[in-house]
Amino acid sequence: MRGMEATRIIAIRHGETAWNVAGRLQGHMDEPLNERGRWQARQVAHALASEELAAIYSSDLQRAQATARAIAEASGAPLTLTRALRERCFGCMEGYTFTEMEAAHPEQARRWRQRDPAFAPEGGESLLAMRQRILDAAAQLAAPHLGQQIVLVAHGGVLDMLYRHATGQPLEAPRGWPLENAAINRLLWTPTGHLTVVGWGHTIHLENQGELLDEHSH
Repeated sequence: MRGMEATRIIAIRHGETAWNVAGRLQGHMDEPLNERGRWQARQVAHALASEELAAIYSSDLQRAQATARAIAEASGAPLTLTRALRERCFGCMEGYTFTEMEAAHPEQARRWRQRDPAFAPEGGESLLAMRQRILDAAAQLAAPHLGQQIVLVAHGGVLDMLYRHATGQPLEAPRGWPLENAAINRLLWTPTGHLTVVGWGHTIHLENQGELLDEHSH
């Protein structure tokens, strides 16, 4: 059966944080979910509750971990935390908005904007190093689950790497695809390391914000 040759991956970016709203680079900084982010985590957990999930793997940073725990509670699937799914380490740029970064580190900000694959911010990680880390992690986590479905809960930069690899987009290419908080993204992984996008940016479970508004009115 062809289905046995692949692992189905549901890739989820963590729910929203205050730093997402402010446009601050989070990297390895351990920001919690904000109120909307916690609501998004519940919504995506509810959307995946009826799926057959063999395992959930999550970045160990608390914004991803809280999102993953909601999915684990709703689905009953086992959860494993791993540093390998962390966001790119932005080193000296973490905590800055782009405007602040240009003022504080103009040369690093310029190279950042150019998407130079070999450029690593001071104390941080290059796009090339990050891609290797993420593709290695995807292979290691997906390989034991051929014929099954797993969830990866991670970060915008992590999902970006998976999408680029699956669609053959170079690291330098500007991003033209969505990386929404708590959206559902589906990929297929095969033992050759090949990734295919099955569905991307599914957000219908986040469209009814009445529940969030109701919580505010109490």
